[in-house]
Amino acid sequence: MQKKQFKTESKKLLDMMIHSIYTHKEIFLRELISNASDAIDKRYFHSLKEGGTTGISKGDFEITLSVDKEARTLTVADNGCGMSAEELENNLGTIAKSGSYDFKKNNDQGEEIDIIGQFGVGFYSAFMVADKITVVTKNEAGECHKWESEGADGYKIGEAEKESIGTEVTLHLLADTDDEKYGDFLEEYRLKGLVKKYSDYIRHPIKMAVTSHKKKEDSEEFEEVTEIQTLNSMVPLWKKSASEVSEEEYNRFYSDKFFDYEAPCRVITQNSEGTATFTALMFIPSHAPYNYYSKDYEKGLELYSSGVMIMERCADLLPDHFSFVRGLVDSSDLSLNISREMLQHDRQLKVIAKALEKKIKGELEKMLRTDREKYEKFFDAFGAQLKYGLYADWGAHKETLQDLILFPAAKAGKKLTLKEYTEAMPEAQKDIYYACGETVDKILMLPQVEAVLSKGYEVLCFTEDVDEFAVKMLGKYAEKEFKNVTADALDLGTEEEKSALEEKNKGAEALLTFMKESLDGAVSAVRFTAALKNHAVCLSSEGELSMEMEKVLSKMPGASSDMKASVVLEINHTHPIAEKLASLFATDTEALKKYTKILYAEARLIGGLSIENPAELSEMITSLMV
Repeated sequence: MQKKQFKTESKKLLDMMIHSIYTHKEIFLRELISNASDAIDKRYFHSLKEGGTTGISKGDFEITLSVDKEARTLTVADNGCGMSAEELENNLGTIAKSGSYDFKKNNDQGEEIDIIGQFGVGFYSAFMVADKITVVTKNEAGECHKWESEGADGYKIGEAEKESIGTEVTLHLLADTDDEKYGDFLEEYRLKGLVKKYSDYIRHPIKMAVTSHKKKEDSEEFEEVTEIQTLNSMVPLWKKSASEVSEEEYNRFYSDKFFDYEAPCRVITQNSEGTATFTALMFIPSHAPYNYYSKDYEKGLELYSSGVMIMERCADLLPDHFSFVRGLVDSSDLSLNISREMLQHDRQLKVIAKALEKKIKGELEKMLRTDREKYEKFFDAFGAQLKYGLYADWGAHKETLQDLILFPAAKAGKKLTLKEYTEAMPEAQKDIYYACGETVDKILMLPQVEAVLSKGYEVLCFTEDVDEFAVKMLGKYAEKEFKNVTADALDLGTEEEKSALEEKNKGAEALLTFMKESLDGAVSAVRFTAALKNHAVCLSSEGELSMEMEKVLSKMPGASSDMKASVVLEINHTHPIAEKLASLFATDTEALKKYTKILYAEARLIGGLSIENPAELSEMITSLMV
């Protein structure tokens, strides 16, 4: 055999690839199987060009794996086109030279041909697990040659003998170390698992001798039986027409692939040609994974190229607001870099991601229109993520998400979209009203909610931390502003009523100032209000930061003590308590201080807030009772 050297740049690339490019050593098998599949495709293409005269039919093609544990060798063989000495020199003697790519480029004549291995580096990934690689190949012209290398030092090429057309790649595995058990790649279970994981949808059968234990005939004893098994399923479910696949098949595929005990809420299929050519099979789960709302959750779709898995989770294919979607994308024309494992963030990937986002949004809108019960179940699981999407990136996704959001409605007693809310608004209503609280029931007890409902207006109930932040970022919907009934000034009265209230507050300025000072800075103001119906008192806030937002921000790590809402104690100007307070201001200011603190405590309790000094409150109440 003739000894040859890799070019200097090839030696550097080989060393870098072995030690840096691939994250997982196991993908070497995917690369070798993909190369074998390409060789078969080339031979089949030649047979079509020659009218089927090459002596082999499509059903005879196969890829085989064989193991010799004593010799520590793993062989990947195919009955594809094989290579000449010149092709061995060009394809294996120069790293990153791709015979498959050249073949596809030179035979682009409209025939159906789908070559996977367009990047010649993949073959050399085998050096991550092997210290010696031997390639024996026989082409369709009957030429047979052998290529052998022990790594960056170079390679040998010489003549050889082989009965059938095709290629055998034999890897002599590295010795085991404390960190790496290379011998695992000689185990049946490991090889079967890798084929299932990466190459299950290679279109040609991948076969291997598999040992199992079976009962002997007419006996209770077991015997060891070795049989040739096909390890891959070959036909991707997503390549079939949706009309050919039953709901049960989709559900079983989802369950097997994503280990979910419950059927998906919705199946989404997409086939696209043109700017981006790809097939997608996606699922919306019926429930959130246990770690979904945690930093441990990893979003992303599986990414395939012509049935070969490239990445288990390609995060760039999904926006964060649709991170709950599971599934896969298969594209034959993605731009890859020198390894299939790493994707360039190029225009092609972005085009696919944008198309997927549009498709997911459309399917959610369709589910909302046609199956409200199922959509509400979905929203219970993933609605918070859609709301976070509204808030994220300074509201950049609001056009995508605003019509997918649901909020419980106080008057309707059910969840409404913003569109449903605004379409049902009375003509006199100018704004979208909402209130925040721990639960809908607690929100319904707020005095301001009672007042808004009494006007015939609807109130949306915000029970999740993200809700108010989301609508603040949204700003408006259908040209209607959002009004927090406990924070924003409610414009519910007539002009005459507003004028009368303003005069009453001016006339009681001394009383209200005294009450404010009695609370030692707990509130920024005390005032009379017309926004209460039957309740005597309530708390509201002024400015951009509401009381609910203060509570949310205070729970965050490193929260600043300066993040405080400007709290106002509001007193119902038509309630008997208003006259009582005025009387005490004129006759007993010490009693007025106690009344003020009791009213403040009452307002906090109604608003779902804690009382700082329950003992003091109890003592004041008792003193007024005796």
